[in-house]
Amino acid sequence: MTDRRLLLVHAHPDDETIGNGATMAKYVAEGAAVTLVTCTLGELGEVLVPDLEHLAAHRDDGLGQHRIGELDKAMEILGVTDHRFLGGAGRYRDSGMIYADDGSATVPPDVSDDSFWRADLLEASTHLVEVIREVRPQVLVTYDDFGGYGHPDHVQAHRVAHYASSLAAVSSFRSELGEAWDIPKIYWSAMSASRMRAGLRALRDAGDTTTFEGMDPDALPPMAVEDADLSAEIDGAAYVDKKLDAMRAHATQIAADSPFFALSGSFGNQIWATEHYRLARGVSSAADGELESDLFGGVAGH
Repeated sequence: MTDRRLLLVHAHPDDETIGNGATMAKYVAEGAAVTLVTCTLGELGEVLVPDLEHLAAHRDDGLGQHRIGELDKAMEILGVTDHRFLGGAGRYRDSGMIYADDGSATVPPDVSDDSFWRADLLEASTHLVEVIREVRPQVLVTYDDFGGYGHPDHVQAHRVAHYASSLAAVSSFRSELGEAWDIPKIYWSAMSASRMRAGLRALRDAGDTTTFEGMDPDALPPMAVEDADLSAEIDGAAYVDKKLDAMRAHATQIAADSPFFALSGSFGNQIWATEHYRLARGVSSAADGELESDLFGGVAGH
């Protein structure tokens, strides 16, 4: 095994690239082992390519299979060779989402029985235990308890990741799945509120009122985390082009004229290149009041 091993648990194809693409590319380039586990195929995502609208769930229901190819291409761009679906491709179906009155995502009233949201927590977590014991990561990255913005599959991925990390460390739990492994550090993906405010204000000052229209720098969405609560800041400037290209690979989900790419000038590149995290388990390697610059700080070679 390599000295540094990172495991990421995400809900749908494209989540990993938007939130952690630069981090993934950076650690792959530095020789770390990077494993991605995706919990659904994203069958209920929007289809933003007109010629592929027939793939939508209410028509041919072929979007999930198509997104496997998009994920393959994105991971090839980032250099990630170990990416898997929880329990196998298609084991858990995208739960979908609706927007609540407060603007956050929540569970739709017609969520299907085979959805990830309705998955048995022990069963789903056991699938991940097997992966954890195989790859033995020092660092796990997933969502916070709200899933960033409330999407039920993100929330469920958080639950599965944390339950599995606890079960994987118990030597008497399903010993046939491999030797027990206790993950030293767990991080939650985050976005820096100060950077988001600065970016929005820079756009407005430049006369751009359409990019991220309706987003108020003084009333940011819940995925924006105040800097005092951030634990780590990964500088992926050398890999931001790979991240943006990997985002383009998720073409059914991220339009070519999307605000993500509208920000891809020099200022936008600074935003997409720097990825932030909250430490949920383990000990920070940074001095008090400072952010870690390496997720493996204090545990490499463990």
